[in-house]
Amino acid sequence: MAQGQQNFFTSNQGERGKIFLQDKNGNFYPVAVNKNWEMVYAVPKEIKEKEKTAEILSRVLDLESNSILGKINNEDSYFIPLKNKLSNKETEQLKSLEIPGIYTKEEVLRYYPQERLASHIIGFLGGDGTGQYGIEGYYEDILRGKEEAVAKEKGLKGFLITDLEKLLAQNGSDLVLSIDYNIQFVAEKLLEDYKKQLEFEEGQIIVIDPSSGKILALVQAPNFDPNNYSQEPNLEIFQNGAVQKIYEPGSAFKPFTMAAALDKEKVTPQTVYTDEGVIKIGGYKIYNYDQRTWGERTMTEVLEKSINTGAVFAERQMGDEIFLDYLKNFGFFEQTGIDLQGEVFSENKEFKKGYEVNFATASFGQGIEITPIQMVRAFCALSNGGKLVKPYVVERVISGDGKIEEKKSEIEKQVISSRTASTITAMLVSVVEKGTAKRAKIPGYYIAGKTGTAQVAFPALGIQKSGYSEKTIQTFVGYAPAFNPKFLILVKLNNPNVRTAEISAVLVFHDLAKYIIDYMQIPPDYE
Repeated sequence: MAQGQQNFFTSNQGERGKIFLQDKNGNFYPVAVNKNWEMVYAVPKEIKEKEKTAEILSRVLDLESNSILGKINNEDSYFIPLKNKLSNKETEQLKSLEIPGIYTKEEVLRYYPQERLASHIIGFLGGDGTGQYGIEGYYEDILRGKEEAVAKEKGLKGFLITDLEKLLAQNGSDLVLSIDYNIQFVAEKLLEDYKKQLEFEEGQIIVIDPSSGKILALVQAPNFDPNNYSQEPNLEIFQNGAVQKIYEPGSAFKPFTMAAALDKEKVTPQTVYTDEGVIKIGGYKIYNYDQRTWGERTMTEVLEKSINTGAVFAERQMGDEIFLDYLKNFGFFEQTGIDLQGEVFSENKEFKKGYEVNFATASFGQGIEITPIQMVRAFCALSNGGKLVKPYVVERVISGDGKIEEKKSEIEKQVISSRTASTITAMLVSVVEKGTAKRAKIPGYYIAGKTGTAQVAFPALGIQKSGYSEKTIQTFVGYAPAFNPKFLILVKLNNPNVRTAEISAVLVFHDLAKYIIDYMQIPPDYE
């Protein structure tokens, strides 16, 4: 009985793990840390002149006096928080005023020193102390410090005598991301600048090392400041469009159709077909962009000119079942497994119904839904010799007890042969050299890539009718140096104020690729 009266337990929470970006030289940049802040709270029963107190606090804290008054009138509570994260000026003023019933105390809160930089990758710590979105959400269990009990003893009058057994709480793990600080910074700046020029509604950029799956940058515009997430009026801004939103990719999808047909040896780059400008399937008609008719064309020219009917031709040479199997192997009907919270994917139930017209339109990227990260993973297979890699964002985990775990790249399977990958790469180089992506060209380097301008289906806009709107999603995916790629970039822009990706996403790619080539000091392919 005596021990029950004298001994008691309290809990001790370990510190939450920190998050870092890095650069090519191994320098670390903290993007999520813990910081001591002053907060102010009220004990209503001790406040005698409540209206006067509310007015004084309103001036010092820049809060509505009526809101403060409503809180401090609640005399049933002994602790009413009024404001967190006080500035030094606010703290000094409060302490000098010595207002009865108003107190400040120190608390440890999450702080994001880079503010908006990489906000969609990092996420934020919610008001309940739980990670939300991005890395904060996905790695909540290992970031959170462990809670441990501390046994204490008190004397006759209740005063603490000693700690009987103090178990030090273990801090959460620190995370070092694969994101390169400089590439991320430049990509965000580019997207921000081009948003003013192209007036797109939303945009994403993903930069990846295609041989390992290491994400070097992941950008979304508009972004947010995780330090002030509660002030965002539109909660949709927290969604990371790279992993949490599906879209129809348009002609940027054609390389997968062509790669499958090449891999089954149903076509070659020189295979010729005759385009008559339209294909009739049941009651449907499939046209080329601007309803152009191209006549006799090779498969290489199908990609160069982005000819819809040519993609349908390639798909028909291998057949629907083989086409479907390749799309499955490219990972379009599953999650990529990237370590970011809330990844989605489409089961593409409508496409899988097996109608002839569905396979025809899917061959050029309409009527099939994917996420940008799925597109990037599949494009890596075209560029790296045919291997499907698993994309990842966390490169190193440093546990609370100092153990270091390095992330290992995962190659999931061989999707196409290395020979097919080399062939499709050469065809995609031709798209940049001679086709719709000439603006992506950087002198001295072979760049492979493909444009895509997809119409947005009415249901995707929340409009309950079939067919497509005038809105477009414009994409460019490219990699360099083409035959030994060090990086792969996806640029996706939602409804820019120009007609095609050739004069929107391609320009963003060019500027970012040029920066990365210089930054990484990649030697040229030719003089």
